[in-house]
Amino acid sequence: MLAPDAGLTAFPDVPGDVRLIDLAWNRIAEVPAWVAGLTSLEELRLDGNGLRGLPDLSGLTALRALHLDGNELTSFPACPPHLEALFLYGNRVGALPGRLPGTLRHLAAGANGLTEVPGSLWKLTGLESLNLAENALTEVPAAIGGLARLRMLDLGHNRLTEIPPEIGDLPLTDYLYLSDNLFTRVPGSIGRLDRLAYLNLTDNRLERLPDALGSMAALMELRLYGNRLEALPETIGGLSRLRELHLQGNRLTRLPGSIAGLGELRVLDLRDNRLRALPESLPPRLTHLDLRNNRLRELPGGLAALPALEKLDLRWNKLDGEPEVLRRLAARGCVVLR
Repeated sequence: MLAPDAGLTAFPDVPGDVRLIDLAWNRIAEVPAWVAGLTSLEELRLDGNGLRGLPDLSGLTALRALHLDGNELTSFPACPPHLEALFLYGNRVGALPGRLPGTLRHLAAGANGLTEVPGSLWKLTGLESLNLAENALTEVPAAIGGLARLRMLDLGHNRLTEIPPEIGDLPLTDYLYLSDNLFTRVPGSIGRLDRLAYLNLTDNRLERLPDALGSMAALMELRLYGNRLEALPETIGGLSRLRELHLQGNRLTRLPGSIAGLGELRVLDLRDNRLRALPESLPPRLTHLDLRNNRLRELPGGLAALPALEKLDLRWNKLDGEPEVLRRLAARGCVVLR
């Protein structure tokens, strides 16, 4: 049964042996009780309706995926016993069920106002993705380290004050979002995430980063803007696959010379820091370098040796005179803003 975004206001009749129901983005306010008897149903998509409640769906023994993002649910009944994917993002659910099926591989419960999650969640050893962003969580237990198959984790926009060291035990590969919390430090164990591609630690209260950061060999994008960093560890030069580094809105006064070792870096955002000088050598494949609102008075000649640089933004600095390096960059087609 496929009728997404069809203007429906009531749940339509469906055959008793239906396997897939897609009624997302309609205006269905209620799921009738008889849906709980569709024992062949494998996937139910009800995203973006006006649902405020659900019947008990625990009898749907064939159900593997349940999509309920963007509704108005305030509670969630017992889970179907063999559920593998549960999407509850953007509801008003105050608490998750105390018993979650051990078959769950994907759980999205962000933007619900949760203040805690059941202990059973940390025992879901088959979980591959977990989204608890935009809630009101204040702690994550050490037991998170037991999620032995987790590839994607989003804990952003909560009220967390500490990153548990056990986070380094996770087999994360795709992304780790920890933005907009209350972190003041990053544990050195994060360096063990040597298969992680994307790390976001923006809008926290970080003053320094551990040397172990340089061990995150697979990292391709690192976002650290909106913190209180005064320096970067020299080991950052070990991030040989990094393509984007975002450091806007910190308190950096200098960059380590090792930054030139970021051989794959294309984007370097250093807006709104306190830089007074740049290293003579910079990442050789840079295409975009943003230095707005720093305290630069002069520029290294090595800037002109960056063959791929397409845009250099120097606005709101107070450079002395007209540096020759800028003339050379502009002559070969680099957009220079100052």
